[in-house]
Amino acid sequence: MLRRASGAREATSYPLPRRRFTRYFTLIIVLILVGLGLTLARLSALSEASLRSGLSKPPPPPPTWESFPFLKRYHGGIRTLVSRAENKPEFPDPENNTLESTVQKDQEKQTAPSEDKGFQKRDIPQGQRFNPVKQDGIIECFLNEEKKSNVPQLLAYSGVPKGFPDPVMGSYDIFGLNGDVCFDRFGRLGPYGLGYSKRWGGSGAGMDGEREGADQVWGGKTEIDYREVNWAQAQQKCAQKNKNRFKPLLKGRNHFFTDMPVGGPEDKPKREEKQEKKLLARQAVVIRTWQDFQYDDEDMFYLRALVNELSLQSGGEYNVHFLVHVKDNDLPIWSDDFTYQRVLNDSLPLEFRGMGTLWSERQMSLIYGGIAETNYRGLPIHGAYRSTNMPLSYFAHMHPEYDFFWHWEMDIRYTGHFYHLFDKVGKWADQQPRKGLWERNGRFYIPSEHGSWDDFKHMVRVQTEHGTAHKSGMYEKISGNDNTQVRSQPPIWGPQPPTGEGDRIETENDPQPPTTPDKDNYSWGVGEQADFITFNPLFDPHATNWILAEDVTGYNTSAGFPPRRTAIITASRLSHRLLETMHRETALMRHSMFSEMWPGSCALHHGLKAVYAPHPVYIDRRWPTSYLAAVFNNGLHGASGGARTSVFSDERQHNFLGTSWYYHAGFPGNLWKRWLGYKVDGDGGEMEEVEGEGRMCLPGMLLHPVKHVDLIYEHREGE
Repeated sequence: MLRRASGAREATSYPLPRRRFTRYFTLIIVLILVGLGLTLARLSALSEASLRSGLSKPPPPPPTWESFPFLKRYHGGIRTLVSRAENKPEFPDPENNTLESTVQKDQEKQTAPSEDKGFQKRDIPQGQRFNPVKQDGIIECFLNEEKKSNVPQLLAYSGVPKGFPDPVMGSYDIFGLNGDVCFDRFGRLGPYGLGYSKRWGGSGAGMDGEREGADQVWGGKTEIDYREVNWAQAQQKCAQKNKNRFKPLLKGRNHFFTDMPVGGPEDKPKREEKQEKKLLARQAVVIRTWQDFQYDDEDMFYLRALVNELSLQSGGEYNVHFLVHVKDNDLPIWSDDFTYQRVLNDSLPLEFRGMGTLWSERQMSLIYGGIAETNYRGLPIHGAYRSTNMPLSYFAHMHPEYDFFWHWEMDIRYTGHFYHLFDKVGKWADQQPRKGLWERNGRFYIPSEHGSWDDFKHMVRVQTEHGTAHKSGMYEKISGNDNTQVRSQPPIWGPQPPTGEGDRIETENDPQPPTTPDKDNYSWGVGEQADFITFNPLFDPHATNWILAEDVTGYNTSAGFPPRRTAIITASRLSHRLLETMHRETALMRHSMFSEMWPGSCALHHGLKAVYAPHPVYIDRRWPTSYLAAVFNNGLHGASGGARTSVFSDERQHNFLGTSWYYHAGFPGNLWKRWLGYKVDGDGGEMEEVEGEGRMCLPGMLLHPVKHVDLIYEHREGE
């Protein structure tokens, strides 16, 4: 029995497992959760206390303009062309000119049915050759003089795509620019190698995609084989054939400090005005580049267009030149002619050899020695960033044969004809009166808000003479008076030299006003060639938060800075007189300023004629134009500068990101790539063009910056 009972107990008893591990694990989890909760509560309390004390701030809200809807009709196709007179632009829209109406219209568009469902394909219109150069007296030039190879011609189309926006700033009409034509990618770049194979001397890009009507560009003739083109030779022969149209060619200076001849160079003879009255001025287009720049096919389209349209088609009116920066100061480019020529040849594409000049920062420190090394923001005074104008000034000093120099950059693009732009802008600037000129220069011209150019001039005069209610002192020391100031601003009339103790400049040749401003009937300056033409306003950096406003060297700034004017982006036209003045100021007076501030300030000090040319500028979103005008002309007395609230203050420059012309804008590159037929952010591309309105067609638009365009090439066997 005992055994049986024992066996029964063994069969029915189950010992419980130990729960010690479970209890410990649960306890640890609870402690972690409690600790995490306490930590979060403490961090929240610390963050709130930090905000209340002002030690930290919440992230700023996104800029207001980011809430504005994107414009769509920039991407309209060539099948929808209408004349400008018939076009109803998508923007500006006078019926929706407030922040509230803009947002409301965007919401309505998102819920409204699409209007494009009934679109019917139209045929590609017939293009026409576009050559704005007056041929009077021009002896025809050729790509190859021996073979009589004709220079390429652009193909344009009448009108603009239906709904295409108007420029938000600037104007075609005031210059006489033709804004009622547009260019597709083949009409603009086909003459320079886009759209045909490398085996025929083209780029091999643009071979696929939407090509209907593209063959109109070549007009049944053979495409140009750019492997055989020598632009330096073509440009030189063109200028030689047409030399009687221009002022007598002065002999360039020799490098007497390296040649070491006995004595020095003779002074250049003065030109006799009588024989020059009907002769044209010589102009140089100086393209700033550097030794190891990698030129791709898209860059080559741009450079070919510059030489062909400005030099060959004009009969030598312009001469294109490369100013090549040698970044390696230890490269012995001055040791002998062979080394110099080898480095120069290696720095330029084969097509453009013979058109360049080398320079280095060490060379500039020799020529402009003695200037104080301020190392502003850790950068050298003779460097390319702070003193871009040093090599240009010296180049002008060595080339007295040119009256004007167009300072141009590698990342600029123009969808129209370069000669049309340069010629119209130059002639318009020469006709601008001096009265009120500096005041107009400092403001953006917004036609939808300011009306005609005459209306704009009147508005600027009123703002200058009577002032505006602007809190110009809100960032200055608090005084007992209200910061809001309504007072007149003295107009700029004649030279405005620096007034610092010990500051000295040469004034013997500075132009002086013939009378007082109140007695001048907008006549002084009319017909006077402009010394400085910019494509952005010449704003006053005083009191702004522009980060480079105090990059001033060689002046007495103990009691304040000298008068200054700045134009963002160095692309401009400068006269030989201005560049020679800048050269002497830097070499003899040891004066300098930041690259974008030096030419305008020098012109201001010496009373030279400076003009801001309000070319057509576009914007990618539906800004209310009244709000846009308030943002971009938010400086002192309605100007763009002169106050902390200036759009050029560093914290406000984000407003330019959607414009077609600013140093860091994103819109130009995206628009250019879409125009070339590529997808950008998932939009555009071949299928959209084939199934929709066709290729994009753009009027003349100056774009900057356009960088790193990756073309798609044809596939060739063996590649």
